[in-house]
Amino acid sequence: MIYVGIDVAKDKHDCYICDSDGVELYPPFIISNNQEGFEKLMNCICNASEDFSKVKVGLEATGHYSYNILGYLLSKGLLISLINPLHTNLFRKSLSLRQTKTDKVDARTICMMLSSGMALTPYSDTSYHMEELKSLTRYRFDKVRERAQLKQSLSRLVTILFPELEKLVPTLHMKSVYTLLLEFPGAKHVAEAHMTHLKHLLSKSSKGRYDKDFAETVRNAARNSIGSDMPAKSLELKHTIALIHVLTDEIDEVEASIREIMDTIDAPILGIPGINYRMGAMILAELGDLSRFSSPDKILAYAGMSPSTYQSGQLTSSYAHMEKRGSRYLRYALFNATQYVCMWDPTYKAYLEKKRSEGKHYFVAISHAAKKLVRLIYHLQTTGEAYCPTA
Repeated sequence: MIYVGIDVAKDKHDCYICDSDGVELYPPFIISNNQEGFEKLMNCICNASEDFSKVKVGLEATGHYSYNILGYLLSKGLLISLINPLHTNLFRKSLSLRQTKTDKVDARTICMMLSSGMALTPYSDTSYHMEELKSLTRYRFDKVRERAQLKQSLSRLVTILFPELEKLVPTLHMKSVYTLLLEFPGAKHVAEAHMTHLKHLLSKSSKGRYDKDFAETVRNAARNSIGSDMPAKSLELKHTIALIHVLTDEIDEVEASIREIMDTIDAPILGIPGINYRMGAMILAELGDLSRFSSPDKILAYAGMSPSTYQSGQLTSSYAHMEKRGSRYLRYALFNATQYVCMWDPTYKAYLEKKRSEGKHYFVAISHAAKKLVRLIYHLQTTGEAYCPTA
């Protein structure tokens, strides 16, 4: 076997190549993070062995810096393992008492890890899909949160400019309301609007739900409104609505890409009532390779949903709070998914009611149901079985 260790950096990568006996085939060398550097590395690998089934490549998982060289080597058909930098660090320290740490040493250490027979999971098409999902779901998470902040700003501005409007509609965050405020950003503007135009605008944007009577109600409320006439706030309101529309279009596009990947993966957890492709994608993306977890409890700990323990002497706290460490994205996805599963799945609904009848707070009961759900997800994803509701 031929082993290739790569220490990844922003502008260059340190490489080391050896064989199964630890014989150095090439002295440690540096390649640039460009096409020329990648081709130089590939020439060295081909000179060492033309049979790529006998070549193993290892590189540290250093976030976005490793994406380009990883994609290049995968396109060449090489077997690649992404290694946690913490594992590399611990392995290097176990080899020597000297605290020597350089990029060349790290490249050699990765080679030694590959040749030591450690259980390193090769990077696969599934890993690629998981990376894509993680990027998309986290991007969507941030955009949804950004849109929520804009919606709060919109509510604040309406309270200043036209506070009576909120009592006339089920919610301010409707297409018809946005269309109205985009053209008439304030009570004064609505009060001066022509009735025919106002009626047509509301009717068209609400698909016929709002008629002339409603348009008259809105205009009368505007004429008697206590809302302030502030051009600066009106301009801010129009721009806020425009930004909400832009973010909504972006979120829809991201969700379409997420759905496309989830259709390719065909994950069993989507069969669980209450878990849609958005929450399912977020859970799978944050979990990644399930072989990393030896039990469902490890997943809860990774998500920071395990109860904390506090003990000192003879004192043991009876109030075990959630640790809230690890992946906040996974914790968010599991917690929200559990709430919906408890609404739609009779088994989980009964389990939640049982915990609530024991006197547990709603969120504590949800955390118990989340643990039950994680065990189910772990089983379905590791066995590939379809979900079968308990009769």
